[in-house]
Amino acid sequence: MSRSGFSEALHTPDSLRHRSETVSGSLPPLMVAAEHLAATIMLGNHGRKRAGMGDEFWQYRPAEAGDGVRAIDWRRSARADSPFVREKEWQAAQSLMLWVDDAQSMGFTGGRNRPSKLRRAQTIGMALAILAVRAGERVGLMTLPEPPKAGNTQLIRLAAALMDPKDPEDYGVPVPRVMPSGARAVFLSDFLGETAPIEKALTTAADRGVKGALVMVLDPDEEAFPYDGRTVFESMSGAIRFETLKAKGLREAYLERLAERKDWLQMLARRTGWRLDIHHTDHPPEDPLLWLYHALEQVR
Repeated sequence: MSRSGFSEALHTPDSLRHRSETVSGSLPPLMVAAEHLAATIMLGNHGRKRAGMGDEFWQYRPAEAGDGVRAIDWRRSARADSPFVREKEWQAAQSLMLWVDDAQSMGFTGGRNRPSKLRRAQTIGMALAILAVRAGERVGLMTLPEPPKAGNTQLIRLAAALMDPKDPEDYGVPVPRVMPSGARAVFLSDFLGETAPIEKALTTAADRGVKGALVMVLDPDEEAFPYDGRTVFESMSGAIRFETLKAKGLREAYLERLAERKDWLQMLARRTGWRLDIHHTDHPPEDPLLWLYHALEQVR
């Protein structure tokens, strides 16, 4: 029986890398990149610490009405005045919901040798989906009407959907959708759009017992604001255009607004029981993927 919670998603990085290379000819490019990224993550065995059907010991508890005779641990019971039951870990499959922001702002990159924010978010999200499915979990996209599903066919479906961005807006917001109660979720975005829809999505999720993680994906130029002199700022869709002769004079105000947005996200995550990570596209994608794995383990 396979342990849940990404526990046996990969045997070794080499085995997954080999598998991805042998099937790469029939997979979408995003799937291949995500398979290679997932192969870099070494995962251990971590059972879900809840009682249920499993093969790992969790705890002893006093026997209750309805417990069968076979459930009683007679050796442990012999050391007490009442019978005890030996409980196992809960290993039922879980659901993971993903939102990968595909709005126009996510197409930005400040350097030719850096991926766009969208491509980086797609790769991280897809790699996380691979790890989840390999561990027997169900995965779904908030932009798809179908419920989360398990299996490699679902992975192909997710990869195809992720590679077909549809949001024409400058900045993205989470798609309004009721997520399965008790599921976990991951939002990958620059979170530079309107705050109200983001707050509503997280509070609604929290009300249903859904917890998860936010990954704020930024290009390093968005952090450093390395602009000076005459500069034309234009949104990715071209709907917003601003020209200034003194771009450097805007730097302080811009950085202050960005810091405020980060503080707001951190506050919102803390209030709803979620976690927040900030990832820059000039850093390795392995960093946020490993962080997500540990973060999701902690928000069960």
